Parts: sequence; C-alpha cells; structure tokens
Amino acid sequence: MADLTTDFIGIKSPNPFWLASAPPTDKEYNVRRAFDAGWGGVVWKTLGEAGPPVVNVNGPRYGAIYGADRRLLGLNNIELITDRPLEVNLEEMKRVKRDYPDRALIASLMVPMNEEAWREILHRVVDTGCDGVELNFGCPHGMSERGMGSAMGQVPEYVGQVAHWCKKHSDLPVIVKLTPNITDIRKPAQAAMEGGADAVSLINTINSITSVDLDLFAPEPTIDGQGAHGGYCGPAVKPIALNMVAEIARDPATRNLPISGIGGVTTWRDAAEFMSLGAGNVQVCTAAMTYGFKIVEEMISGLSQWMDEKGYENTRDFVGRAVPNTVNWQDLNLNYVAKAVISQDDCIKCGRCYAACEDTSHQAISMSEDRTFEVIDAECVACNLCVNVCPVEGCITMEAMAPGTTDPRTGKVVEAEYANWTTHPNNPGACAAE
Repeated sequence: MADLTTDFIGIKSPNPFWLASAPPTDKEYNVRRAFDAGWGGVVWKTLGEAGPPVVNVNGPRYGAIYGADRRLLGLNNIELITDRPLEVNLEEMKRVKRDYPDRALIASLMVPMNEEAWREILHRVVDTGCDGVELNFGCPHGMSERGMGSAMGQVPEYVGQVAHWCKKHSDLPVIVKLTPNITDIRKPAQAAMEGGADAVSLINTINSITSVDLDLFAPEPTIDGQGAHGGYCGPAVKPIALNMVAEIARDPATRNLPISGIGGVTTWRDAAEFMSLGAGNVQVCTAAMTYGFKIVEEMISGLSQWMDEKGYENTRDFVGRAVPNTVNWQDLNLNYVAKAVISQDDCIKCGRCYAACEDTSHQAISMSEDRTFEVIDAECVACNLCVNVCPVEGCITMEAMAPGTTDPRTGKVVEAEYANWTTHPNNPGACAAE
C-alpha cells in the first residue's frame, strides 16, 4: 500500500493534506476535529500582534459563484485574520500540538513591516511547540489597506526582508505565502528564497467582487447596503494556482524551492496535479468549508489507490514529474498533428459539438439528416473544442496522425521530427536579417 507520509522542509505529517489558514482553523475545537478526521496538518488561522484584536464584520462574510447544479465553484471572503486575542490562540495551539505530536501544526503570521514586531511574535509562537511559521503576504482585503497582507507581498524586497528577519529571530522553518495579485509570481518567490525562506505556499486568494445585488446595487456580500472587494478561492481558482506553482517550479532561479500548493484542491486528483507540478504537499480550505472535514478521507483513499495503481511507493515518486513537460508555447512541437474522432456508439446526437464547431470554430463537423455527426478531417485543426463541449465523456477523442501520412487539411506529410516555432520558416525571427 502506498506510503502517504510526507516530510516537507523537515515537517513530518501522516499525509500531504493540510488545512490552509482560514476560518476552518480558527480555534482549538476546529483543529482537534480536523486532526481526528485525518488531516495531516493545519495552518492555524493568521495571528496578529498582541493587544486589541482586529474587528471583523458582524454580517455576511462570503459571496459565492455557483455552477449550473448549484455546486459551489468559488467563494469571495471578506473576513480578516483571527479576531481572537493572540494569547488565547497561542495557548490553544500549545495544547493541540501536545495532544497531536504526529500532525503538522503551522502558525500563520501577519504583523506590520517592522523587525521588532516580527521578532516579538516569533518569540511567543516558538513556545507553542509548533512545527513552523507561514508568513501571510497574501490577503488582498482589509489587512492590505493597513499595509500588511498583499500590500507587502506585492513588493519582493519586503518579502525577502521579512523572511530574513524571521530566519534571524527563530529556528523554525519559514514558509512564505504568496499573493496571486501580482504580475510575475516568480519575483516574490525568488525574493523569499534569497531572504532565507525554507519554502513558499501559493496561491492566496485573488482580489475579487463575485456579484452585485441588483436591488441594493451593492457588491455581495452586503453589509448595511454596501459591499467591498474580497479574496476569491475555491475550485474556480485552481487553473491560476496550477500555473503559478508551475512557474516557480520550472524557473531556473527557484526550481529547487519547496512549494506547498493551494488553490481549489477538492479531490485527490487536484492534489496529485499540484504535486506533479512541483508541490510537496497541498493545503485545502473551500472544500472543507463546503463538505466538512471528513472529505479528507476521500482524498486520502483516492490518492492512495491511484498511487498503488501507478506503482508509486511514496509521494516523492511523482512530485515534480510534470514540470519537464511544462514548456513555453514556442517550444511545442508544431509537427504534431491530430484529428477529432467521434464514437458513433457513444454519441447521443445532442448536436452540441456541431453547433460549437459550426458557429464558433472551423466548420469541421457535418450533420446528416438523421443527426449523425462526423468530423471533416480536411477542416479539422484539432482544437478539441468539441471534446470539451461534449456531455459524454470519451465520446470524442483526439487521435494523433502517424508520421508519413498526409494531413488532408494542409496537404503536407506529417513529419516525425520535432520542430517548434523557434525554427519554423514562418517565424521572422528564425533567421538573422540579411
């Protein structure tokens, strides 16, 4: 049976599934229930400075985006960091770590851009016995307006400086949580590494307004007739998160930087995808808020079964396996040719592929009087739009043409040799100007 135990920057946990710093990790009661359900680790909801805690709104805190079946696709969160006293959180963390020594317990921290503030909170956090700290440079609302969160995370120099302070004033492993609200995610990642951080985690939430109440004419959720931008998370952000994880994993300057993947992880497959792109583990929030803590049981069993089927003994066997295959567009093989193929046995004659191709693509699917749909190879550019709109999984597939055969669309023989845009004769930059 596959071994799911992980060692992430020296922090051991029984599986790679951690709860992200968020409402589900706000107090001892929640965290104990999470560990009892099987979560391998928890990043405690972000702690701030000692003294009067932040004040959260006393009304709705979440906006939502739904699929056609009302499945939750994304949440817009306007909640801030913990609104409970620092001392209370620290005492609870100490008790939890004492009772669950085999689980990873990480303290998420957010204080002003001041070395003494970071030194002070680090010294207090160390006494809890926690396994590491995560520096919250990601929150795009509330705290960012106060000069913290993403306001710091968007300045690589600040990221590197704070990482340096944290390594200077503590022996704990330091994870830097990055904001996606930035042009190039690689810049703060490199700054974190140069500052001495042991790892990065990403992505934090995306700055967003999910909807507008058209009776009140205010963003949702509404507080006394008004709304504000918040942080977007959930399954809808997964593609953005995967890309940013891959950007860090394949960049020569940061390719050896450990990554904790965050962003829409809902199933074991999501976790495997993040890990194949270089993440050593994953953090989960929205899925737990939607389905409860026991969803981790499905994640554990699903990942374990898949690893057994593939012959992977532990997670290290597949972490980063997709990174070498993630390239820039100009490196893709332009000699590769494929065509769509429709299985007549599986087709339900809905016509969705025909409508999509006829109206918005390449007019490469024909429809007979009895609603039989067939691909016109002479027009098919293999865009695979038909595959994506077909409601029957596996009904339409993309089949590669064999080298030596002739593409009926272009009249050219399919070549076996690899060739990309950098050498293509149509590329004006492929040869030096005369």
